[in-house]
Amino acid sequence: MSKDAQYIVGLDLGTLSGRAVIIRAADGEEMGSAVMDYPHAVMDHVLTAGDGQKLPPDFALEVPADYLEVISTIIPQALAEAGVAAEDVVALGIDVTSASVLFTDADGTPLCEFDEFKNNPHAYIKLWKHHGAEEQARRIVELARERNEPWLARYGGELSSEMLLPKALETLEKAPEVYHRADHIVNALDWLTWMLTGNLSYAAGDSGYKRMYQDGNYPSPEFLAALNPEFADVFTQKMPAPVLPLGEKVGTLNQRGQELTGLGPDVVVASGNIDAHVTAPAVQAVESGQLTAILGTSACYVVSDPEFKQVPGVFGIVDGGIVDGLWGFEGGQTAVGDIYAWFVNNCVPPAYHEEARERGLSIHDLLTEKAASQEVGEHGLIGLDWHNGNRSILVDADLSGILIGQSLATKAEDQYRAIMESTAFGARVIIENFVEHGVEITEFVAAGGLTKNAFLMQLISDITRLPVSTAVSTQAPALGSAIFAARAAGLYDTVVEAAQAMGKRVKNAYTPNEERAKQYDELYAHYKYLHDLFGRGNEVMHDLKRIRREAKARAHRE
Repeated sequence: MSKDAQYIVGLDLGTLSGRAVIIRAADGEEMGSAVMDYPHAVMDHVLTAGDGQKLPPDFALEVPADYLEVISTIIPQALAEAGVAAEDVVALGIDVTSASVLFTDADGTPLCEFDEFKNNPHAYIKLWKHHGAEEQARRIVELARERNEPWLARYGGELSSEMLLPKALETLEKAPEVYHRADHIVNALDWLTWMLTGNLSYAAGDSGYKRMYQDGNYPSPEFLAALNPEFADVFTQKMPAPVLPLGEKVGTLNQRGQELTGLGPDVVVASGNIDAHVTAPAVQAVESGQLTAILGTSACYVVSDPEFKQVPGVFGIVDGGIVDGLWGFEGGQTAVGDIYAWFVNNCVPPAYHEEARERGLSIHDLLTEKAASQEVGEHGLIGLDWHNGNRSILVDADLSGILIGQSLATKAEDQYRAIMESTAFGARVIIENFVEHGVEITEFVAAGGLTKNAFLMQLISDITRLPVSTAVSTQAPALGSAIFAARAAGLYDTVVEAAQAMGKRVKNAYTPNEERAKQYDELYAHYKYLHDLFGRGNEVMHDLKRIRREAKARAHRE
């Protein structure tokens, strides 16, 4: 059968919703799509799927069954929109938010589905932005430094509480009944390919970046036992499955997979991928020096290099982590679009909302329009983009946002522009850190919902002094998942070959304006001063977070 008549389902399960896109194998043409929000959304204040209890600070949970309900709904809808018959689908690829961790029995049933655990928060998916394991992450890093563990350098000398190991240790120490009952601890992307095929395996990219699998090994049982004697066998007993390279075949749809998707038994399911990383082939950013930036609620930056470089403050360094044959480096910001959303939801006067309604604009578009009319520095503000902590390069979830320079003349558009600039400054810190440690960056390739904001894209180009290319696809992660699935089904020999045929980008859609770049350099110098002042040893933000947790804990007990 010709590739023109073969189709692939690309599934992208993000933080708040899932989307399915039907992709033509020959050229990456998107034939149809469907999107659905998770019924329970993110549970970060109340356990709505259980007894409605208040959740501790820094929790972010999801319901595993929501993922399956979304998949079973959106794939038939996407096929109907595309006008493609189910029998013409040959492969399925899937990406999910990284390090979204769940605990299951031997058959893969999530423990939250058992009556004894339905009201236990630790039995649900601990989403990527769950920061309840900050204390465990710090202990892991401290012990690794004491023991000179070689794998720590692969994570920039730090470890985020977002990763699997701190979350697993948190569960052992705060909910041992969940930990000991679990037969498997899995990241959501591996759980889903398991449910669809009946075969449990771990994706190499996710394993390297989020499960601490390096050079064929996990941290040793001796190291794990030193953290907690009951933790020594966490990998050997609760994560014993094989690790598969990216673009490999996990299996074909089993009976449950066929019922969930409405597809046939011969459909190949590819090894799962991280939602950010999978975007690189979709925008043809598979060569060294091309920084793929996935800009949405948060931001992830991935780039490949021919050689291993020791880069402090990165989120992970993995051989073949993005494409085979190159080392993949990852950094990121824990909030970008989330900060913009927080601002408009909490800080914008009613008159702005009224004007936006009258003019038929979104409030974001109105604020962007007003902000774009200003000269660089006209608002007199500088901010730090740490409203959800700092992922790179400080790796500290207890840092928080700040905005300096406000006066009685400060307006909403002033603050909005300063917040946008702060996120671009944060990206520049990450880029400069890569370059300083030998990783070349020649192109900023942007994907994600924020690429629709032309002012923001130009802002990033000016502040980083890099050409910004943009994704053609509005569903780039789903397209990337389809590209990997095309390789798994044998339609292309390599992921790079599939990316050349199916991926698309607008090269150099934005280029830096040198005059504005020089003006931003002055503001960036102040950003860097504040970055180091509050991020390297100053305890103000840490103390405020501690006081907040203690106060919320008192309220929780009451």
